[in-house]
Amino acid sequence: MSESIVIPAPKFGETVFELTGIAPLVIHRMSHKLKAQMKQKMEEGKSASSKKNREAKDTDVIYAESKYTSREGWEGVHAASFRNAMISACRLIGFKMTLAKLSLFIVADGWDAQEPQIPLVRIYGKAVKQEDIARVETGQPYITVRAAYHKWNVKLRVRWDLDQFSVTDVANLLVRVGQQVGIGEGRPDSKNSAGMGWGLFEVTQSSQ
Repeated sequence: MSESIVIPAPKFGETVFELTGIAPLVIHRMSHKLKAQMKQKMEEGKSASSKKNREAKDTDVIYAESKYTSREGWEGVHAASFRNAMISACRLIGFKMTLAKLSLFIVADGWDAQEPQIPLVRIYGKAVKQEDIARVETGQPYITVRAAYHKWNVKLRVRWDLDQFSVTDVANLLVRVGQQVGIGEGRPDSKNSAGMGWGLFEVTQSSQ
């Protein structure tokens, strides 16, 4: 006797959550100049690794390049930051991250002007230039220049699998992201450190 397998069609929910920052949101995208240098080394091979004099750097240019700007001109944050953070937060409640990867999605507000493959969530707030002392892997200190939003909020549109999560589940997961995981540089869930307490937020409102 053959067994019949019935696969139900996926059902998705979609809601906009308003998130308000309770700590600075610090953004640091890889500069185009650094990417060009990496590409040059790849194409030229060993000859490109010869020592060269250190070039002077304009911190205003570094600051401008640290931001994501949409085709329409507004500033944003990489949409994957929120998706990755929600998936990471699933560890706190024992939910399988592999299932979360297939069940949670962020609907982008737009796309990056310089790299059109990057989806963006719009930031409502004004950036300032932030200069901090950081250290490379060797321990040598250097000045890092990044864009920081001290008063910010986003309207995050989340799409999820209704067979895995309810709207309350998604809201509570975002609350955990805002309180325990964070987004951007210096977040508690940073891969390289315990973070600086940046990138935290509260969920202030949601709408269909």
